[in-house]
Amino acid sequence: MNLFCFTGNLGKDAELKTTQSGTQVLSFSVAVKSGYGDNEKTNWIHCALFGRRAEGNLVSYLKKGQQVAISGEYELKEWAGQDGTQNKMPSVRVNELDLVGGKPPSVTGNQPQQFQQPKQQNTGFTGQPAKSSDFDSDIPF
Repeated sequence: MNLFCFTGNLGKDAELKTTQSGTQVLSFSVAVKSGYGDNEKTNWIHCALFGRRAEGNLVSYLKKGQQVAISGEYELKEWAGQDGTQNKMPSVRVNELDLVGGKPPSVTGNQPQQFQQPKQQNTGFTGQPAKSSDFDSDIPF
């Protein structure tokens, strides 16, 4: 088995479909940038999750712009276009998917999300450096 790992951003919201045999398929495209400066380019990779991996609430997190890390089996799909040209598209059957870019935009719209700062907890840290005698007792030699 070949393994292809990459990170990128979703180009549009993921789509959940069901095949005629009843298998669920979650598909989406990821933009992967390579190079830098004038040599920077973007490659699009089609990704798909099948069966139990596609089920659940994952589709609600895979929204346009979401940054993801993907690991899966690589395949180059080829097909003939209507005008007779040969088309190719890199495709990955996803084994592992990690949401890298934080929370997706809200489902109800593009309203800015408000975050609250966490309350300060008393950790016992006073901000004062420890006395050098405290370190001497911890040295094992």
